[in-house]
Amino acid sequence: MLNQEQIKQILPHRDPFLMIDEIRFLEPLKKAIGVKYVKPTEDFFRGHFPTKPVMPGVLIIESLAQVGAVALLSSETYQGKIAFFTGIESAKFRKSVYPGDELVLECEITKVRGPFGFGQGKAYVNGELVCEANISFAVGS
Repeated sequence: MLNQEQIKQILPHRDPFLMIDEIRFLEPLKKAIGVKYVKPTEDFFRGHFPTKPVMPGVLIIESLAQVGAVALLSSETYQGKIAFFTGIESAKFRKSVYPGDELVLECEITKVRGPFGFGQGKAYVNGELVCEANISFAVGS
């Protein structure tokens, strides 16, 4: 398991945009499972929405991508690099994510060819699928 300080050694993201709190499973270049503890104090809840706070879907996708980036950038081949989004396909949001939820994020790297790659992400709350998407990325320095 990796804590947030160890994640920071792999990812360039920092507060307020580091969207994962821990990694529970890691197989470099294959798969990672991470967690975001969705705190009631998250800044995005101030405006989304003040009377019914819901985590924005785009931030759930970003959280999935960051877990995928840990799976990729933890390998010796890509250490010290940055993974940039190049695409999001087939994104589906099945349930809302609320303050206090534990968002479990799974990302499997499905293909890497040179600096380009693809992954499949799924996010869960209490074992229920809340979001899924296929993502693509390019690795740069």
